[in-house]
Amino acid sequence: MPKKARAYWKGHLRLSLVSIGVEIYNAVESKGEISFRQIHKPSGRRVNYQKTVEGVGKIDNSDIVKGYEVDTDTYVTLEPDEIDAVKLESKKTIDLVQFVDAKEIDYRYFERPYFVVPSDELAGEGYVVIREALTKTGKVGLAQITIGGREWLVAIAPLKDGLVMEMLRYAQELRDPADFFDEIPGAKPPKDMVNLATQLINQKSSKFVADKFEDHYQTALKQLVQAKLKGAKIVAPQDDARPKGANVVDLMEALKRSVGGTDKSVASTPTSPAKTKSTRAKKPA
Repeated sequence: MPKKARAYWKGHLRLSLVSIGVEIYNAVESKGEISFRQIHKPSGRRVNYQKTVEGVGKIDNSDIVKGYEVDTDTYVTLEPDEIDAVKLESKKTIDLVQFVDAKEIDYRYFERPYFVVPSDELAGEGYVVIREALTKTGKVGLAQITIGGREWLVAIAPLKDGLVMEMLRYAQELRDPADFFDEIPGAKPPKDMVNLATQLINQKSSKFVADKFEDHYQTALKQLVQAKLKGAKIVAPQDDARPKGANVVDLMEALKRSVGGTDKSVASTPTSPAKTKSTRAKKPA
């Protein structure tokens, strides 16, 4: 593993009576993202923040505790050692309590991926056995783990030579789709239109290769920063520079043109980093 990688969590992965030491590492790299700071324009210096209390003024971090609001401006405060006293097995153990087919998990539940690796050579054998069993059955294991002050629902799945842990959202965190889809037409569309749309999807179907997709907005921001460093004056365009499709009223004609390849705007993929609209692939896991 990378020399600079720091374990996000250390504990055990358990399958019934089999328990192996594991370490969790973040699987997402965010260094390439452009991040902005708030700057005081007249001086060009960074804006600082101070923690204050109304009627008291500036306070020290050592005087801050966590509090749960039980009524308006009434809180139950908790000291760090009191919070640590909450005994949860998931603080140290990822217990695989259920197994499901990966396709059974709705896309909306997936939150963030992490790599799971054996903590030492002794744990390696059991780790490989669990990986191979998951691969053979096509299942993912469900468990819970306590990280960052909350207990997460997670899915453990095989990934190449190792295991990946995907943090999942709880059901109560998701909004009801009916609240948003209730005005969608209920009548079935014409079969010939669906057939054309299906043909178009098949034409554009291929194996998922993440490297083919680029965050064009981040690229454009980096180019903008470099241009300003070189003293360039940035002038915003007067008109909306975003690509616009043709105003096709006849849906059937639009589908036919798309399938036939006559509508270039449908078939093309944005390649210019100057465009602000990102092309992202939605992850299933």
